[in-house]
Amino acid sequence: MNPTRREFIQTVGVTAGASALTRRAIASSDDGGAANKQPNILLLFPDQHRFDWLGTTKGLPVHTPNIDRLAARGVQFTNAVCPSPVCAPSRACLASGKEYDRCRVPHNGVNYPLDQPTFYQMLRQSGYYVTGCGKFDLHKASPTWGLDGRTNLDDWGFDDGIDNAGKWDAINSGREIPQDPYMAYLHDHNLAQMHVEDFLKRRKIKATFATPLPDPAYCDNWIGQNGLFLLRRTPKNKPWFMQVNFTGPHDPVDITQSMSKLYEAVDFPQPNRNTQFDAEKHIEIRRNYSAMVENIDRWVGVYMQELERRGELGNTLVVFSSDHGEMLGDHDRWGKNQPYQPSSGVPLVVSGPGVAQSNINNNPTTTLDLAATFLESAGVPVPNEMDSQSLWPILSGKSQQTREHVFSGLDPWRMVDDGRYKLVINHGKDKETMLFDRINDPLENNNLAEKEPAQIKRLRKLLMV
Repeated sequence: MNPTRREFIQTVGVTAGASALTRRAIASSDDGGAANKQPNILLLFPDQHRFDWLGTTKGLPVHTPNIDRLAARGVQFTNAVCPSPVCAPSRACLASGKEYDRCRVPHNGVNYPLDQPTFYQMLRQSGYYVTGCGKFDLHKASPTWGLDGRTNLDDWGFDDGIDNAGKWDAINSGREIPQDPYMAYLHDHNLAQMHVEDFLKRRKIKATFATPLPDPAYCDNWIGQNGLFLLRRTPKNKPWFMQVNFTGPHDPVDITQSMSKLYEAVDFPQPNRNTQFDAEKHIEIRRNYSAMVENIDRWVGVYMQELERRGELGNTLVVFSSDHGEMLGDHDRWGKNQPYQPSSGVPLVVSGPGVAQSNINNNPTTTLDLAATFLESAGVPVPNEMDSQSLWPILSGKSQQTREHVFSGLDPWRMVDDGRYKLVINHGKDKETMLFDRINDPLENNNLAEKEPAQIKRLRKLLMV
């Protein structure tokens, strides 16, 4: 018998009363007096979650009730970008607090330089217990996770954690002999060969069939459980920082049989300017992507419940964001790497002690600024060599804007966005320059480069290269 949505939720550890409990938990997150303490920090950081794929987006039938409730109890940034729309550089920018051209990780083939300080180290040095799990991707060039996932964590500034490979890295490195803890888990449970064969079928097509993995062995569920395990062994006598790096909703759009029921028969808008697949194929892809997003949202609720159980919700800063977005077929493109908003734009929601409530901020923002925000939360001075700027003037309600411009880049292009105009300079073979008026052309369909030379001149001066 096919499981219903309620049965699916119950199979992975959330009781039928979870929604009501989560509403109570998030509603209590503004607990008076908690802001006077050094807060805990929980960063929920999925991989490849595009900016608009949330329940708060009008006309999109995505179900993210827990993220939506966080937004209602805090600040939602609708115009946030990542400093580089690909895994390793984006995460290196966040860790170092430096813009793309200074983070020293220009692409996925370069590991994070260990002589470059991280905000994780600074938090640990200030007395925080620093832990995390999932796909950190700070050693993308080297398959060096270790079967316990601890090989690189101390170097980056973590006291504890479980670092695992991303979806394809796990397959490519561990199909026969596991190199990371997730593939080791699958091998131990006689599921590895089945998982590898399933992924190999997905290499050349946008496959939407369900994975044969049972729900507990699905990577995001495994990561979510790891995070709970780590959280439950954090010391009680010091503040903590935790980062949970889900592997979804990164491609392929693999979902469990139970998850496939979440958006059965649900319609979705077609991609913008796509000529590749028929309408039904695009809808199937978007159903699976949405199911991955909703599954991650469910884990947001699980963590809120855990914080309430521990009596820590009122003193925990909770941040939901992503390393980069996903084109989902817009402009005939998939994945990331692009300066278009579906690729460079990410969700960003912040809730917790001292954060203004029900604040929708439409000004340009960058996830680069989370590093300085976390340091200020902990009472740690932000180093002068960081480009990161604290978001606390906005979070506290004292200001609506901290930056006039935000940047993103990936060789060979660079982008600057002032909240209305976005300029993209491409130094590659075609040397294409693109200028979009994102207020009047939010889908970025009309290149104004030839019509607005003054805007190009003004914005180009701001780019580093």
